[in-house]
Amino acid sequence: MTIDMSKRTTDIGPPHYEKFLPKIIKDNYGKWKDHEIVKPGVLMHIGESGDKLFSVRAATCRLISTKSLRVFADIAEEFCDGHLRWTSRNNVEFLCTDESKVDALVERVEKAGYAVGGTGATITNIVHTQGWIHCHSAASDASGVVKSVMDELYPYFKGEKPLPAKLRIAYACCLNMCGAVHCSDIALLGVHRRLPDVKHDLMKAQCEIPTTVSSCPTGAVRPKVVDGKESVEVIDDKCMFCANCYTVCPAMTLNDPETDGISIWVGGKVCQGRAVPRFSKLAVPYIPNEPPRWPSTVAAVKNIVEVYAANAQKYERMGEWIDRIGWPKFFELTGLEFSKFHIDDFAHAGGTYHTSMHFRQPKD
Repeated sequence: MTIDMSKRTTDIGPPHYEKFLPKIIKDNYGKWKDHEIVKPGVLMHIGESGDKLFSVRAATCRLISTKSLRVFADIAEEFCDGHLRWTSRNNVEFLCTDESKVDALVERVEKAGYAVGGTGATITNIVHTQGWIHCHSAASDASGVVKSVMDELYPYFKGEKPLPAKLRIAYACCLNMCGAVHCSDIALLGVHRRLPDVKHDLMKAQCEIPTTVSSCPTGAVRPKVVDGKESVEVIDDKCMFCANCYTVCPAMTLNDPETDGISIWVGGKVCQGRAVPRFSKLAVPYIPNEPPRWPSTVAAVKNIVEVYAANAQKYERMGEWIDRIGWPKFFELTGLEFSKFHIDDFAHAGGTYHTSMHFRQPKD
């Protein structure tokens, strides 16, 4: 007997997604013919049937209150028959089928305090991690840095300042990279620069030593007897500051307000167009934390964006532009300092990973 899982009633797992699709999407599923950007923040999808669906995109915070959710729900009920969705970059999109309501919908969303934009050749909302507000291993804040950067780059989000192509910015507060920093045009990555501070007198009381040792992915944590007590040591050359040990052992504090900071990476992307997906590469090794507005980080990002906007060709992504002009020229144009930290010691790794979905038959 064949069971239709979409109609099966169960309390295990989430409901089937089809239950929440708007009727226009169900009717045109797999039959969309074209789409266009009507204006910044407004997408129009056209089905083979002639049906039109308007997506109004607005940037939201990664962490939002129930009050904000109720505001979004009220707007969706008023203009979209209750239908909305979130994108992977923390945008909210209102799905409207009535073209006559689109302008009023945009006005209503912006009146509620949420900027509409981020489509086409613009900077979209920055996807980011949790930062100091929630994460125990954060080397920098997330929401504060992202807010400061986007305040400065707001004209690029609204499409008021032109860009050659879409520009994706991501933020991760440590190298575990909960954000998409490994594959974004510009990526901000929080970095620790000090080894875990092992509190030997607390190890036995707070930690299980075998678990702590096995938590390290590089074998940097090893058992050691210190002052007659069972403890651990951290091998400097092997530690990559991932905080895995701190996660299972609170007696190995990694965070340090004096040495933690932010690095900037460039040139990554997920898109398959014109070139295969690619990983980001280091541009700025370290900028100290400067809350609450992080002026040095904001200035560095803005500088890279402006140089890219002034020099790249139309449709050219950040990494494609750097490939064309070369890394020496990139550092010259941006005025960034090249240092020993830019030399990749993981020889051939990034160049040998298969990042594309395209497979070709090898030539004889």
